[in-house]
Amino acid sequence: MSTIHPTAVLDPSVALASGVSVGPYAVIEADVCIGEGTSIGAHTVLKRYTRIGRENRIAEHVVIGGDPQDYKFEPCASYVEIGDRNLIREGATVHRGTVPGTPTRIGNECFLMATAHVAHDCTIGDRVIIANGALVAGVVTIEDGAFISGNVVIHQFSRVGRLALAAGGTRITQDCLPFVVTQGSPARARAVNAVGLRRAGVARGEIAALRRALHILRTTSGLERALDALEEIDSAHVAELVRFIRAPTKRGFTHARA
Repeated sequence: MSTIHPTAVLDPSVALASGVSVGPYAVIEADVCIGEGTSIGAHTVLKRYTRIGRENRIAEHVVIGGDPQDYKFEPCASYVEIGDRNLIREGATVHRGTVPGTPTRIGNECFLMATAHVAHDCTIGDRVIIANGALVAGVVTIEDGAFISGNVVIHQFSRVGRLALAAGGTRITQDCLPFVVTQGSPARARAVNAVGLRRAGVARGEIAALRRALHILRTTSGLERALDALEEIDSAHVAELVRFIRAPTKRGFTHARA
């Protein structure tokens, strides 16, 4: 059975699974679905076409499903899709897709801290942390386990690789390599994210291989020569790094400074 505070305003079409709680003065519009065990904090607004999974904890003054901040947007049925067991803190905002049928997606077990912003058409993987005041522009992809520190700004169409770390205050205008710490303004690939990799259970040998790969990228003249050298390294993580670099991109990637 769901618990709804008497001051909350819910459209009759809202679909609530069992165990959902809705706090004081929350507003939930039509065509919203909320999964089992999710809690909605006071004064939070869930806009139309929002889909939220199980056991999420959404704090106060959050807005999910707002219209894209895009001059070209015309009202349509586009979505926000949020998975399970996410924590979304005070004042965070997530905007829906820009064209009919398109979603902004957030995976499972993510943590959006206070005032974080995820714009239209983004794809956020599992176990991603987006810290206080971080701004993720439209059509950004953030892969599993990435950590976006406080006050980071990410340009539209950028990618952030798996288990990457964007250090506090970094201005990201290109793709961030997986397994790497990106820092600065302009951003640079500084070092392997050794702490994050160890926490994720990555073996020491793989971390050493990634350090070697980053050194090769930093010191080899010519990207193709560097990638050819990386492909000679016997490491699953280095192979993933190469695939990330070779994948189609609109922004290029953030290089290491020599």
